[in-house]
Amino acid sequence: MVLTDSLKICTVCASNNNRSMEAHKQLRDAGYNVKSFGTGSAVRLPGPSIDKPNVYEFGTPYEDIYQDLISQSCRKMYEANGLIHMLDRNRKVKQAPEKWQNNAYAGNFDLVITCEERCFDSVVDDLMFRMYSRDDSNEVRQVVHIINVDIKDDNENALLGGKGILKLVNMIHDFRQKKKDQYEDESDVILEDQMMGILTEWQKDHTHLPTLYSISYY
Repeated sequence: MVLTDSLKICTVCASNNNRSMEAHKQLRDAGYNVKSFGTGSAVRLPGPSIDKPNVYEFGTPYEDIYQDLISQSCRKMYEANGLIHMLDRNRKVKQAPEKWQNNAYAGNFDLVITCEERCFDSVVDDLMFRMYSRDDSNEVRQVVHIINVDIKDDNENALLGGKGILKLVNMIHDFRQKKKDQYEDESDVILEDQMMGILTEWQKDHTHLPTLYSISYY
């Protein structure tokens, strides 16, 4: 069941396989309207050695990646390091990893949560490029909050990071509802200083998840 709140969220990591997908699953299961993307040039997953990763194009179905990995001679290693489990989760959440730069079909987001600083930089730069390349200076633009929650790229930390992101989104959701109910403020917009206040409060219990914050417009 999707929450009646209109908050549109997306999660972003490099390959749209581990950190962004764990957060996507937890947010989806909680009822949020969420999508996820990757900012890398391709989907790169661990291979038989550090210099031999498994590389796939964005858009390759998780099912196809899953079947490819279990057919390899390294299957037991992929099971031990959690790669098989990760792909099994992913294929139950959505069809394929998607690239952030090709996300125009998804519409505008209220909140973009990245899981690594380089992904945060890519999203901020891309949104800035889009904003300045539009020829509609008189149009009222929609604010988008970009938050980086720095998460180590392994299964255990992805799970912990996903829980932290869910807690943060719950706090943002609750604040929006409080604006409407307590202050009779019909606006869904969260101002920059208000978001900073939410992040400061959230960070008290999540010191292990360093954050960055920026704001842009669609």
